[in-house]
Amino acid sequence: MRKTATAVLAAVSAGALALTGCSPTQPAAEGPTTITFWHGYTEADGDVLEQIVDDFNASQDAVVVETEVKTWDVIDDTLLPALSAEEGPEIVAMPAERMPVYADKGAFVDLGELYADDENVAEVVPAAVDMVTADGSQFGVPTGFVPLSVFYNRALFDAAGITDFPTTWDEWVDVATKLTFDQNGDGTPEQYGLALPDHATVANGLWPSLFYGGGGDVVAGGEAVIDSPENVATLEYWSSAVATNKISPTGLDGISADELFSSGKAAMHVGGPWMASISEASGIDYGIAAIPAGPEAQASSAIGVAMGITAQADDAQVDGAEAFFSYFFSEDVATEWSLGSGWPPLRGDIPASAVESNPVVASLTEIAETSRPLLPGVTASVDVLSAVDTATQKALAGGDPAALLSEAQAEIEAALAD
Repeated sequence: MRKTATAVLAAVSAGALALTGCSPTQPAAEGPTTITFWHGYTEADGDVLEQIVDDFNASQDAVVVETEVKTWDVIDDTLLPALSAEEGPEIVAMPAERMPVYADKGAFVDLGELYADDENVAEVVPAAVDMVTADGSQFGVPTGFVPLSVFYNRALFDAAGITDFPTTWDEWVDVATKLTFDQNGDGTPEQYGLALPDHATVANGLWPSLFYGGGGDVVAGGEAVIDSPENVATLEYWSSAVATNKISPTGLDGISADELFSSGKAAMHVGGPWMASISEASGIDYGIAAIPAGPEAQASSAIGVAMGITAQADDAQVDGAEAFFSYFFSEDVATEWSLGSGWPPLRGDIPASAVESNPVVASLTEIAETSRPLLPGVTASVDVLSAVDTATQKALAGGDPAALLSEAQAEIEAALAD
């Protein structure tokens, strides 16, 4: 069994110290193990991640982690070709739902022993670990796991005399209707109560969240279940709410919904922690709340990002990368990352009081228990979510929810069978 990451660092560092006492006729030490780390963090979260890497490098002499910042799309497009040419990274971060896809192609090292042996990694929230698990093995460690939540415009709520945030779907639609204004009567509201994307939503997690609330799912036990009666009822409910009450425009994707909210033309929007900085930049006094409960559950699909060790890494690089992961999940560093990135703590033993200095993190931590991993272990996640996208977009445009979910069922079954 491989040594724990802490033990590896201690052993390598001790060896380096011993070599410094060798006579001049003995070969010199080869120097620290160098590890290339690709990631797509570019805002404040990127700054804090770079600081954590710098601090790790300064904390020991055995390993040097060198970061390369790329967009998430570039990472997705170029990782496999780069690994095939042996020019890829030894550590890479990517959206967590993509991790099983690459693990299925043999791109990542199995980290099961790290989870079993390292006391820091062992404290990671189990639901976050589910997102980086495929066929019972862990192929990554999470760098983010956060429930989708509702961002709302306090000024618009105050102007409408609404003092309490809704807690159920019916209350949510009622509040959204009160916040929708068509002042000139032309059928197109100047202000919408809700920006509800019907396709290309935040990590495609919005509609699974609504399906969970209605008692349904997308894939369960490895089988497609998108055409369940519960999901048909959910899609009918929201299609009717949009068509009848005009609470949201149709045809919105995630980016358009962000823009509608940030322009002050929508009172509510479902998103992730980045909406805090978008709202602040737009001068919006915002609040954060859990997605209201559906008839069967209160649940939210969680957005995740994860990092894994690629199959390109040699033994020394694997050991060094695992040492970095152990450092990343040490309690102080994990807290630093949470406060700097705006995501809830990844360790389950970090109390909410430790992050209360960041109101966004504190709010998201309070509702984190509603989180569910999105399509854990499903290697065909892209095709599955594409089928969901097609059904929801066409349903909100006036299509028949039952027929559309039946078509999506067939597409998802075919994707899972490949």
